[in-house]
Amino acid sequence: MKKCLLLSFIALTFLVSKTAQSQTHSFLSYNIRYNNPNDGVNQWHKRKHEVLALINHYEPLVFGIQEGLKDQVQFISDESGKYSYTGVGRDDGKNKGEFTAILYDKEKLTLIDEGTFWLSETPEVVSKGWDAALPRICSYAQFKINDSGKTFWFFNTHFDHIGKVARANSASLIVEKIKEIAGSETPVILSGDFNATPENPPILNITKYMKDGFSNSKNGFYGPVGTFSGFDVNAKLDDRIDYIFFRNLNAISLSHIDDRRQNGLWVSDHLPVLFKVKF
Repeated sequence: MKKCLLLSFIALTFLVSKTAQSQTHSFLSYNIRYNNPNDGVNQWHKRKHEVLALINHYEPLVFGIQEGLKDQVQFISDESGKYSYTGVGRDDGKNKGEFTAILYDKEKLTLIDEGTFWLSETPEVVSKGWDAALPRICSYAQFKINDSGKTFWFFNTHFDHIGKVARANSASLIVEKIKEIAGSETPVILSGDFNATPENPPILNITKYMKDGFSNSKNGFYGPVGTFSGFDVNAKLDDRIDYIFFRNLNAISLSHIDDRRQNGLWVSDHLPVLFKVKF
């Protein structure tokens, strides 16, 4: 009897260990379009519940949003009931301006560390860098997965839409910051709207150090190639400017989600990027 119990305990322990080692987790990068009252049929209050429904449907463990203002970030966090967030407004390091907020499943994860730096020559203070039109930031966080004890880092950013020098230098700065903050061995995910297509210097700079989930996932890529629609319902979706990069992870798949609102319009002017990995 004791032998049977021992064997059962060993089998259960092995099963739990194996399950913890092979869990698949989803991550999302999503430019939700800032709350602009001039957006007509695409105004935030007309689509915010469908943004939330999309996020809840895909159930990411962590997701990074771009362009979210304080009220938008707070709405998603409050109404979801399961996601807390970390991040600051780019205009004052507190609540003003767009966030590159990181939202995470508060039941499955423990937040260990967090921070934000500016994409500029003075990254530790509120600032605008190089030839950028606007202040730009990168927020980051370290998490522990509660059921396995494993840790990882998540970085989220939004590059300038005007400054070419700013985009190239922002990429170099982020790589250096990831090395400094996360080290070389820990799993890292970098999400964002980089305002650059794959052949441009910012993306080439990043892929010297990190892998692009689009072309380095075990099961490949799904969905349209491009990620920017501009709310055009007939957009060709050729331009890929939203990415998820990674290091020290087993990438399973990456998808550009082209779900629409019930009225046929886009949920946002960018497609969300869904990335699945194994920890």
